[in-house]
Amino acid sequence: MKLLEKLCQTPGTPGREHRVRELIKKEIKGLFDSVTTDNLGNLICVKKPTIKTKKAPTKVMLASHMDQIGFMVRYIDDQGFLRLNPTGGFDTRNLFARIVTVCPDPNNPKKDIKGILNPGVKPLHISKPEDRTKVPAINEFVVDMGMDAKQVKKHVKIGDMVVLDAQFHTIGNYVTGQCMDNRVACWIAINAMKKIKKHQCEIHCVFTVQEEVGLRGAITSAYAVKPDIGIGIDTTLACDTPGVPDDMMTTKLGAGAGITCMDGSAINDYQVIQDFEDLAKKNKIPYQRSILTAGGTDSGGIQKAAQGAKTLTLSCPTRYIHTVVETISQTDLNACRDLLNLYLTSVK
Repeated sequence: MKLLEKLCQTPGTPGREHRVRELIKKEIKGLFDSVTTDNLGNLICVKKPTIKTKKAPTKVMLASHMDQIGFMVRYIDDQGFLRLNPTGGFDTRNLFARIVTVCPDPNNPKKDIKGILNPGVKPLHISKPEDRTKVPAINEFVVDMGMDAKQVKKHVKIGDMVVLDAQFHTIGNYVTGQCMDNRVACWIAINAMKKIKKHQCEIHCVFTVQEEVGLRGAITSAYAVKPDIGIGIDTTLACDTPGVPDDMMTTKLGAGAGITCMDGSAINDYQVIQDFEDLAKKNKIPYQRSILTAGGTDSGGIQKAAQGAKTLTLSCPTRYIHTVVETISQTDLNACRDLLNLYLTSVK
């Protein structure tokens, strides 16, 4: 869990994935035959087949997005308060009274500054009853930097990355923290690749950028790779909690790897779904089929790029998604890793 903690504690919003990319590059050193960074910032890692055949190898592309939802500074007012523009989808009910990290330099954490995020509304003591039921919009939130405007403008500029600040915790068999979506997938891809001994396919393991704002990195990298099979690795909803009907839970925490048949961006390939399911059954790896009614993953980007590809989304069930307490089960995490490893070694 040390690697997962480091991944989750490293800021990287869409277009500002610099630090996460460098962390992953260090972690995968010597694991691939080639590692390149494309113009958009995708980290494309290629592992050639260890088993040679007469025919051209099947190209399998793995896509794990590096970016997390966050903000950019869009305005600094005369009092030194920051206004933010979201980069990714937030439920504003989860943004009250948060500590944030403002990152003026995506390459240099020494320049990071803490701030306080809260809506610009009246506190409980002086508000009216009707004020207390209103959920503020994103543009009503401000960041208090604890400095006057002159100092703030000296350190912070429009376009700087801002991320929520939360700790990583182990709670029983669960781990919780910020941006499990999608550092979990980066962990799964890295550790599945570390377990591979022999394989017949050509593996293009891509750590993609800007997924949270439109699957952008998956689309551009898929055009470059032109895979036969594309596996998007991501988190998915686990709404197995009070207040949600059973038919809307999507997945259940601790019930195993999620094999997503369909989401808002892709209808996944019937045979690839079946291959994953057969491997899970044969090797007694816990799994669950799921459909995500809204939202998409990198599989949707791969499926539509170039000549298209057979796709599947391998999903790690996650409670409280898009909050600072995203929660996963280590059982599901390890099931995703093991199932992906088995699939990659089975592709002919």
